[in-house]
Amino acid sequence: MSEQETRGGPNEIERLDREYTLGTWTRQRDFDPTQIVDTEGPRIVTADGDSLLDFSSQYVCTSLGYDADRIADAVDEQIRTVPYVNPGWATEPRARLSEKIAEITPGSLKKTFYSTSGTEANEVAFKIARSYTGKHKILSRYRSYHGATAASLSASGDPRRVAQGPEIHPEVPGMVKGPDPYAYGSSLDPDQSLEYIDEMLKLEGGTVAGVLVEPLVGSNGVLTPPDDYLPRLQEIAHDHGAVLICDEVMTGFGRTGEWFASTLYEAEPDIITMAKGLTGSYQPLAATTVTEEIADHFEDTLLNQGHTFAGHPTACAAGLAAIETYEEENLVENAREMGAYLKAELEALAERHPSVGERRGVGLHQGIELTRSEAERVPFEKRSDKVSGRTTVLDEVGARAKENGVYFYTSVNTIVVTPPLTIAEEHVDEAVAALDDALEISDAAMDD
Repeated sequence: MSEQETRGGPNEIERLDREYTLGTWTRQRDFDPTQIVDTEGPRIVTADGDSLLDFSSQYVCTSLGYDADRIADAVDEQIRTVPYVNPGWATEPRARLSEKIAEITPGSLKKTFYSTSGTEANEVAFKIARSYTGKHKILSRYRSYHGATAASLSASGDPRRVAQGPEIHPEVPGMVKGPDPYAYGSSLDPDQSLEYIDEMLKLEGGTVAGVLVEPLVGSNGVLTPPDDYLPRLQEIAHDHGAVLICDEVMTGFGRTGEWFASTLYEAEPDIITMAKGLTGSYQPLAATTVTEEIADHFEDTLLNQGHTFAGHPTACAAGLAAIETYEEENLVENAREMGAYLKAELEALAERHPSVGERRGVGLHQGIELTRSEAERVPFEKRSDKVSGRTTVLDEVGARAKENGVYFYTSVNTIVVTPPLTIAEEHVDEAVAALDDALEISDAAMDD
């Protein structure tokens, strides 16, 4: 039973929201939002006064929790001085933030273009890669999500791309899909998947501008590659005249215990895209950062890209304050330490529950994939269930955990465990206890 049903129906704000707002990624008959009235630390508070420990950082984005006063103060000050000017003017927040991003990103990444969401950041990356290489195709992977706008969704392997259908969302030409390093659900092991991509690039005949990957896949199952996968993939891309684009919209800004997951795997992408943790989601801001060599290409070539809110000074002030918060509160290090503790607790949890087929992830980017059968690893949820509207065992497990006071995001047969970087051991213990009880549902639903 939902919170609204428990209290006898929606309140006024929930009713208004339902009546006048189009809900995202859902059939509108299923849009049933619960009002959030307050936040505290890593918790959200509903209109009924229920306090929920947020152990998914919403959509893996509220990396600083909800009490980042430095960001609130920076936004307030910027709004009162220079709230907005168009991107043709210089502002201190944009200049300082760009310098800071160049400092913390891996390799020779230097110059940044700003937008407002991860999907826009990826669209910019495609245009830059095409201009720089003189080629037009983008090779991505089948288990991936890169955004909801035309080219980014076309590049995605997510079920949401398929669900739209060509009559609603005709795919942008030039998008090619390859396999993932995912031994659990693929006929290829990670080494074979690299060999397959190498052959694909050969057979595409030198027409691929960029190879686009999430270093650790997010909403399509928290897929974790072998340590040498990303450097080898970059080498393959370069051998065929393509650039490596790393989509770090989810994994950037400390989530894996490094500033960027690319660093974790000792890779130096040619282009990196980011959003979410860039401001801790206190303001909508995204970025596309390129190497100095790629930036030099545009000294005499038109960068044919721009929009009204590119480098919005208030959003950039939030981004700079967020990075300063990560640094001063040692949150990247905390993600590494808490990630090790969380990993150990989740592995112990998996030992207690036969329905846990696999635990994956690094740092505070963890996932638990469930199975109907210990012997065959049969998923409870099909990929198509992400858009079917059907209530799945995963949904029931998530709902029970929520009843126990902890919010988890579930997707493609995986419980996503991605808490804010501010958490302590007591929060891990609370979340694991809630999940321990909830997994009794999936254990009881197994086929064996």
